[in-house]
This record gives sequence, C-alpha cells and structure tokens, in this order.
Amino acid sequence: MAGINAFGTELQRSDMAPTPVFTALANVTSIEGPGLSRETIDVTAHDSPDAWMEFRGGLKDGGELSLEVNYDPAEHDVLVADLDDDEPRDYRLVFPDPAATTWTLKLILTEFQPEAPVDDKLAASLTFKVSGKPVLA
Repeated sequence: MAGINAFGTELQRSDMAPTPVFTALANVTSIEGPGLSRETIDVTAHDSPDAWMEFRGGLKDGGELSLEVNYDPAEHDVLVADLDDDEPRDYRLVFPDPAATTWTLKLILTEFQPEAPVDDKLAASLTFKVSGKPVLA
C-alpha cells in the first residue's frame, strides 16, 4: 500500500462521565504526535565485550501531541478551562484507515496559543502532554 490519506483523522475529547461520550474537536487542520520515546540506561562495564557500550531499555515517555485549529472561540474556549485541570483528561485519536485505528490517551493541556493576524484567519496552536501508556487498538 502506498499510503493512507490523513484527511478525516480526529482528536476526540471525553466528557469524563462514568459512561464517557467522546466529541471530536472542531476545525482541526493538523495533528502531530504523540512522539513516543524511550530512555536508555547505560550498563557498560569494564568487561563489556570488545569495549562496546551496552544499554538496556529505560522509562518510556508518551511525548506530546500538538494541534493546529481554525480557532473558533465558541468551539475551542472550553479547552482553555482544561489548563486548570490537574488530572489528565481522556482523549481518543481516531485514524481514517480501514481498521479505524484508535489511540486512547490521557492528556494534559499544557499550551493554548491563539493567533489573530490582520491578513489571515483566526488560528490556535494547542499542545498536550501524554500521561501514562497510550492504548492502541
């Protein structure tokens, strides 16, 4: 397969109810991340074979997820309130592939930056920190 068109990818926000309802964020123009990574632990010793450094896997980090949106205060200002939340909120990243791949994430909004240029549309950049292990399905 040559590739999958990204059009239709959604980031859905939970209402955090006991039976959660997920609602897609409106007017998303770009999604980047999450950038999953893993640290390494240096276990090199004086007797490491042939003087090569040796490593083991360390802690994993879910990284960050960034969004660009066509900013609409009526649609997006509810997210600004998330900056006050200490607890992560449940989100789903839903891809438009034939299997409808979904990543379930616990996210903390860390940045909301609106932009209002004189010669262009209202826009905003949002950055979320992933908390814990993403669940891929």
